[in-house]
Amino acid sequence: MDNKKIPNNSGDPKMNMPRFNMNWIYAIAIVALALLYLSSGGPSNSSVAKQATYSEFKAMVNRGYASKIIVNKGQGTLRMYVKPEHIRDVFHQGTQQTGNEPYIEVEFGSVDQVESFIEEAKTAKTFTGQYSYENRRDNEMFNMLLYNVLPFVFIIGLMMFFMRRMGGGVGGNSVFSVGKSKAKMYEKGGELGITFKDVAGQAGAKQEIQEIVEFLKNPQKYTDLGGKIPKGALLVGPPGTGKTLLAKAVAGEAGVPFFSMSGSDFVEMFVGVGASRVRDLFQQAKAKSPCIIFIDEIDAVGRARSRNPAMGGNDERENTLNALLTEMDGFGTNSGVIILAATNRADMLDSALLRAGRFDRQIHVDLPDLNERKEVFMVHLKPLKIDETVDIDFLARQTPGFSGADIANVCNEAALIAARHNSKKVGKQDFLDAVDRIIGGLEKKTKVMTEKEKRSIAIHEAGHATISWFTEFADPLVKVSIVPRGQALGAAWYLPEERVLQTKDAMLDEMCSLLGGRAAEELFIGTISTGAMNDLERTTKQAYGMIAYAGMSEKLPNICYYSNQEYQFQRPYSETTAKIMDDEVLRMINEQYERAKRILTEHKEGHAQLAQLLVDREVIFAEDVEKIFGKRPWTSRAEELLEAQMKADAERMAEERAKELEAKTEKEVEKEAPSESSE
Repeated sequence: MDNKKIPNNSGDPKMNMPRFNMNWIYAIAIVALALLYLSSGGPSNSSVAKQATYSEFKAMVNRGYASKIIVNKGQGTLRMYVKPEHIRDVFHQGTQQTGNEPYIEVEFGSVDQVESFIEEAKTAKTFTGQYSYENRRDNEMFNMLLYNVLPFVFIIGLMMFFMRRMGGGVGGNSVFSVGKSKAKMYEKGGELGITFKDVAGQAGAKQEIQEIVEFLKNPQKYTDLGGKIPKGALLVGPPGTGKTLLAKAVAGEAGVPFFSMSGSDFVEMFVGVGASRVRDLFQQAKAKSPCIIFIDEIDAVGRARSRNPAMGGNDERENTLNALLTEMDGFGTNSGVIILAATNRADMLDSALLRAGRFDRQIHVDLPDLNERKEVFMVHLKPLKIDETVDIDFLARQTPGFSGADIANVCNEAALIAARHNSKKVGKQDFLDAVDRIIGGLEKKTKVMTEKEKRSIAIHEAGHATISWFTEFADPLVKVSIVPRGQALGAAWYLPEERVLQTKDAMLDEMCSLLGGRAAEELFIGTISTGAMNDLERTTKQAYGMIAYAGMSEKLPNICYYSNQEYQFQRPYSETTAKIMDDEVLRMINEQYERAKRILTEHKEGHAQLAQLLVDREVIFAEDVEKIFGKRPWTSRAEELLEAQMKADAERMAEERAKELEAKTEKEVEKEAPSESSE
């Protein structure tokens, strides 16, 4: 932008001048005092001084070393400047170290004695230089102030200078603005460049979030009917499902000021800072209303308050929470300010924070299902160069339980793998390798195993595959591998059924499948190994969950001992009940272990073929298992949905093909019609 002359009221042109700043005055004063301190009284600091006795002084003068002598009567001292050719004789250094005019300083008793000595030296021609007097007694007080007080004045002035600079910092990054809010404000949500079009899946969550945008855009539509605009909405869901992305989309769509900060921004080591920042945030928001406040990871400050703060509670965090509760729905009014918050630990939030009037709505942002995963893949595949082998439906089926962030990671990993192989486009195999990389870890091709270890791992993984094939509610098998990945020596991939409720039979079948590897080792190797450690850990946790939380035990039916009290140091059950739980867990696991051994014994020939195929090929798929055991006796809900989806896709493609042929035929008829009429 060009600087232009701006006319004042008198009509004369007025130039744009820089703003006056007191910091320049402070800086000039400090520099002036420093120069005065360095140059006040006495010789230049570039020369070296040396103390000497009066006898040494007389000897140096008699040798002809003196070039100039200055006597200070007031202080009773004199300075003898040394000739350049004799500097090394006196100081044992060159002129580079001592300066051009080094001198020695001598205390004397009587001025008359010095004068008579100088007269004798001049007569003897050992001293032919200048001899003068000076009296600095009048400057002693000034010098004392300069040498003793000025350093402190300089330091204090420097501190004031920096403190003023820090206090005037932008964004509250100063000592004096520690209680100010750290929220980032976007005047226009479009600055983020994210709208609801960028959020794939989550149709239910988007619908509720879109209503908040409508409240802000057209509040009269709702207030005319006597309704009140909701004060807050809490986004709850697992990590990576898009809670923060939804909040950014709200900012992009609403077109109102948007304040964004994290729950940890309220937490500080200073007492009272968190509550001060909460008050400052809402004060800024009220000034900009209507607006949106978004607090990410609100569990950092909104955790449930303890009944006994002395037993591990954090008073500062609780004070911050109290300030937040008061600002959200206290004695004052907050018209036009809507609070959005996100957390993946809603069970740990304080009940006062979750009540109606503060967070009127809880919007659950769950893991995407099959169709939603397709939409997420379509969003993240846009910037990638993919070839014709990539099937989005197939990728969505291969990533059950993946969040939006996981799917984005899969697409990125696939692109990296394709670039590593010097491919021009990302193919289907690159995506499969990326899924394996994320689920199982990096493939360890350099890990050396003996034939005995390899066969033991193959028998273990074949045990999992066999049990899952012959149990009704076990997840359908996708592939089995004995290639080491991450911490695992082998792995089996399944296509889990996306159930809303888990039945006891389904959980027992899953437990039996997990124990199939250890059972196969005992039956077909004759010994057990540490390879089943992860399986046993998952089995034990699942058994305790079924008994202690789900009430699925025969001796402790219909009882749940779950407690979400953070500072509860006592178990909600007795030692006798704990013993019953341990016995029930042991009985349940042993029953499924014996069941796994029975199934493996019945199908030991097929298991042996499967294990040998694993040893030979290292990776096998569900088609190979089906060739050995035949078609799976049970069809899971996931497989039924998959078959129905494939059938619907085939019918849709057939209809589209028929429409294309019909349109093509009509065009051909239209082209032939004029030629017939012309004949």
